[in-house]
Amino acid sequence: MTPLLVLPFPAIDPVIFEFGPLALRWYALAYIVGIILAWRYMRSLVLNDRLWGAIHRPTAADLDDFVLWGTLGIIIGGRLGYVLFYNPAYYFANPGEALAVWTGGMSFHGGFAGTVIAMVLFALRRGLSVWTLFDLAGCAAPIGLFFGRIANFINAELWGRPTDVPWAFVFPGAGPEPRHPSQLYEAALEGVVLFLVLRLLSHRFELFRKPGFLAGAFAFGYGIARSIAELYRVPDAHIGYLSGFFTMGMMLSVPMILAGLAAMIWAGSRKTETSAL
Repeated sequence: MTPLLVLPFPAIDPVIFEFGPLALRWYALAYIVGIILAWRYMRSLVLNDRLWGAIHRPTAADLDDFVLWGTLGIIIGGRLGYVLFYNPAYYFANPGEALAVWTGGMSFHGGFAGTVIAMVLFALRRGLSVWTLFDLAGCAAPIGLFFGRIANFINAELWGRPTDVPWAFVFPGAGPEPRHPSQLYEAALEGVVLFLVLRLLSHRFELFRKPGFLAGAFAFGYGIARSIAELYRVPDAHIGYLSGFFTMGMMLSVPMILAGLAAMIWAGSRKTETSAL
C-alpha cells in the first residue's frame, strides 16, 4: 500500500566543499565532531568530583592524550570490521582497497573492538583502571553514534525497508518504494535514548562508583537498540538475511548484549572499591 503522503528526501550533497583534489564530506565531519564532543564530555565527567567518590579516575590530561589512541581504534577497527564481517570475499580479492576508508564502508562493531583494544593498551601504559576508562568511553560513545547515523541519512545509505508510514522517504538509489528512515531511528535509539539512559545511571545513581557497570550498560543498550533498528533496516545486499529476519547486525549485537549483561551483574555485585583494574 502506498501512503498518501511521502516525505521528499532532502537533496543534501554528501560533499560539503571541494578544494582541488581535497573534499570535506559530511561523513568525515560527523566523525570529527563526534570524537571532539565525546572527548569534551569525558573531560567534564572526570572533573565532576561528585560522581566518583574515592574511585581513582583518569585525569583530564590523560584523556587529552587518549584522543589519538581512541581515534585510531575507531578508524582502523571500523574499517577492518567492515572488511572482515561484511565483504571479506571482495577485499581478499582486492587487498589494496582494504584500508581505503575514503571509499566508504565502516562497521560499528569493528570500531567498538578497535576502541576496546586501544583503551586496554592505553590503560596499561598509564597504570589506569581499564574498567573506568571503559565506563567513560561508554557514556560518551552515543554522541558519536548520533552524528554518524545522521551522516548515513545525508548519504542516503543504510536505508530502511518499504513501508506505508506517513514519515517514509523515497531514497535515491533505493527504488520507487517509500522506506523507513532507519538511519534516523538509529540516531534516536543509539544516540539520544542511550545517551540519556547512561546519563541517568552515571549522575542520578552515581554508577561510576561501580567500575564496569556503565560500560556494560552501554554494550547491552547498544545491542538492544541496534537489534530493534535492524527490524526496519535493509541488510547489505551481498549478505541479505542470515535466517528469517535475522541479520548480520543482529548477530554481531548478540555478544554485546550478553557481555554487557554479564558486566552489569559482575560490577553491581562487587563491593565498591577505591580502585578497580
